[in-house]
Amino acid sequence: MSTNKLQPGSVVLNVNVSGSQRGREAAPTETSRLLPRTRSLSCDSHIEPHFEGAEIIRDVVVGLSDGLTVPFALTAGLASLGDSRFVVLAGMAEIVAGAISMGLGGYLAGKSEIEHYDSEYAREAKEIREVPEREEAEIVEIFEPYGLDRESIEPLLVKLKANPEQWIEFMMKFELNLEKPDSSRVWVSALTIGGSYFMGGLVPLIPYMVVPDSYTALTISILSTLVVLFIFGYFKAKLLGVTKPLKSAFEMMLVGACASGAAYGIAKAMPQPDGYFIK
Repeated sequence: MSTNKLQPGSVVLNVNVSGSQRGREAAPTETSRLLPRTRSLSCDSHIEPHFEGAEIIRDVVVGLSDGLTVPFALTAGLASLGDSRFVVLAGMAEIVAGAISMGLGGYLAGKSEIEHYDSEYAREAKEIREVPEREEAEIVEIFEPYGLDRESIEPLLVKLKANPEQWIEFMMKFELNLEKPDSSRVWVSALTIGGSYFMGGLVPLIPYMVVPDSYTALTISILSTLVVLFIFGYFKAKLLGVTKPLKSAFEMMLVGACASGAAYGIAKAMPQPDGYFIK
């Protein structure tokens, strides 16, 4: 009686085959193990759960991280002036400007990613047309670290040469490690980053809107923002699969505390226009 050991990611199909067929199917080629395979739909197929909203989460993390930290440090520094109204006005101006800046930054980054992909795609297409032998050699180099020589991957080379589009996509993914970006996500990314920054920036600012005394508002702002930073750091770490989410949460909270403390100290030491230090 023989026992077959399945490699991670193997797909088991509950079918009956003859002995000779079973022997042939139980020994897939090295190429078939390495390359992605099409999975048959079956009740016994293994389906791995994957989080599908990674890009949205990434944009939210980028926006919230800066939105919670930068306005927090700014409002803490301005609170040393002793005027809540000034903190609110300056804080709102910073939040709006920061949200627009972050959103435009996300948009430009997305456009640059698309342009870079298109440029590399055109270059690969040209090389496949003009110097196919060199591109074939590059495919062989990709598989050599896995112990596969040209003879082993010859069927793959034949299939790719028969379909230039798939050949280009193969080179983009396995040679350049580039995935085709979704052009429709550019504006979504910009709005998500900008909106997340704005929402995060409101957290340290709200206490100054409802509490007239700036020092009391500062205390509430510090406590509430540090709590939100801790919670945000924890859930961000959980979503990213970090093994120690509590450590990540404390680090996030520490960064915000250091930034606000430094801003408050600098503002406290800055001389007022009349030459006297802020009291």
